[in-house]
Amino acid sequence: MTRRKKTRSLADKVTIRTGKRKDYRRWRHDNPDEVAPSRRYVDKKTQQRKLQAERKRQRQSAPPLPLHKPSNDDKDSD
Repeated sequence: MTRRKKTRSLADKVTIRTGKRKDYRRWRHDNPDEVAPSRRYVDKKTQQRKLQAERKRQRQSAPPLPLHKPSNDDKDSD
């Protein structure tokens, strides 16, 4: 068994179904019309955005907390 040369780059080590990762990236770059997110992924992200918007709406509509009430006896004196 031969020893493999040590390398700092992980890009050549990572493989994907189609072969080398660099080849896959080049193919994606050359064929942008064939590369599209799956319907399931798009639906999931759409749902997440709706949920996030609803949470933000709930936060915005909540009354402000009375944390810093202006009081007359808390004047700064130097």
